[in-house]
Amino acid sequence: MADEGRHKDFWSEAFAIQGSVTPLVFPRVLTFGVIAALIWIANELTHELDFHLAVAPYEVAGAVLGLLLVLRTNSGYDRWWEARKLWGGIVNQSRNLAISGLTYGPADPEWRSNFVRWIATFPHVARCSLRNTRELPEVTKLLGEEEATRIAAAGHMPSYVAMRLSQTLQQAVASGKMDTLAFLQVDKERASLIDHIGGCERIAKTPLPRVYAIKIRRFIFLFLVTLPFALLNKVGWVTPFVTMFVAYPTLALDQMGIELQSPFSQQKLGHLPLDEITQTIEKNVLDLLRVDESLEQK
Repeated sequence: MADEGRHKDFWSEAFAIQGSVTPLVFPRVLTFGVIAALIWIANELTHELDFHLAVAPYEVAGAVLGLLLVLRTNSGYDRWWEARKLWGGIVNQSRNLAISGLTYGPADPEWRSNFVRWIATFPHVARCSLRNTRELPEVTKLLGEEEATRIAAAGHMPSYVAMRLSQTLQQAVASGKMDTLAFLQVDKERASLIDHIGGCERIAKTPLPRVYAIKIRRFIFLFLVTLPFALLNKVGWVTPFVTMFVAYPTLALDQMGIELQSPFSQQKLGHLPLDEITQTIEKNVLDLLRVDESLEQK
């Protein structure tokens, strides 16, 4: 059964359109096919002119281009994976912060509920900050419209939420309901959230150098535009189809690198599922609060 499932996954993914770069690159592939067709037609109509080029240079150029594209795709994947690890850290730190606060914090139910709800707010605010939006419906549900408005008006929303968490902890210490050592431990967990969002912002605001993208795409253009001249004597009228066959994986790898390098943008196919991740964090920490409340009632 497992082998059958993997077999079905292969065919479904091999011909999948949703989530694929094929719709994005197909117009370009078709364009290079049309260019190749025009070159073949011109060659057929002007027999006295020699449009042919040697194949050997294209074999070397193709190998170099393939290496550059793989390096670019790897760079994009490294950015995507680092972003996922940082959000994994936000998941873990949110849980640890909730556990520590409920364990060492005051017994006051109102304080505990307020503290956990601010924790649940942080990932939603972090997601919105990375996506450059200040619409916070989840925060309104957790804290109310007034607090959501204050957060949206803050210059850096994640820092504002982290500050409110720190203030909540400080209030517990000032009232004598939380000792200093416990405060330092819990506040360390809170500070880690800012470290993680800072890493995400570094990725979001530091794209791969534009000069790299320009040179690779110029190289792709020159390679695919001149490739038909090397194919005319080899494949004749099939030249446009062979050109398209070469263009598709070349352009697809190039587009994959572009899609992966922006893991927070919803406009990119490779964006992280931040909506699901933030909902998971909220559910986890609120579940901890409910368990804590049920234990207090016993």
